[in-house]
Amino acid sequence: MSKNTKTGKSRKYLNPYLGGVLLGLVLLAANFISGRGLGASGAVKSVVATSIEAVDKDAVNTMPFMAEYAESHSGSPMKSWLVFQMLGVIVGGFLSGAVAGRLKLKVEHSPKITSRRRLVFALAGGVLFGFGSQLGRGCTSGSALSGMAVLSMGGFITMMAIFGTAYMLAYFFRKNWI
Repeated sequence: MSKNTKTGKSRKYLNPYLGGVLLGLVLLAANFISGRGLGASGAVKSVVATSIEAVDKDAVNTMPFMAEYAESHSGSPMKSWLVFQMLGVIVGGFLSGAVAGRLKLKVEHSPKITSRRRLVFALAGGVLFGFGSQLGRGCTSGSALSGMAVLSMGGFITMMAIFGTAYMLAYFFRKNWI
């Protein structure tokens, strides 16, 4: 458990090793119960497909990928179990923050940068991550963690690429958080 000594308050966080084991057990349960691994990009695709259909019902048919995705779910793309998984992640994170007393509307950043710069970098990172998840046909959870869980060589290669890229770029971006 780590402590925040700056404010004098003790903040308890879950041991990262225990968190990793728990994540592995959740992944194992997902594979066992549903026959599929975890992933977030499928939920985002469901929301996008539903949003496109809400604006213009015919527009989704002009995009082969979205048409295929919208049709693959019975009735509505929002009935995908991945949407409910992501809602659970959001609600669970909120409840965890509330229980631990960490719900505050603030931007955490290094003293060396401004809140605005931190938000710009976070937005840029999110956009790049979203683009990369589409190039890789899934997010890190789906490609790397779920792939490794079923001993897929692609899952191991994806995880090595993710961490390798992070290590290579960390030197250049470290001043944004240290």
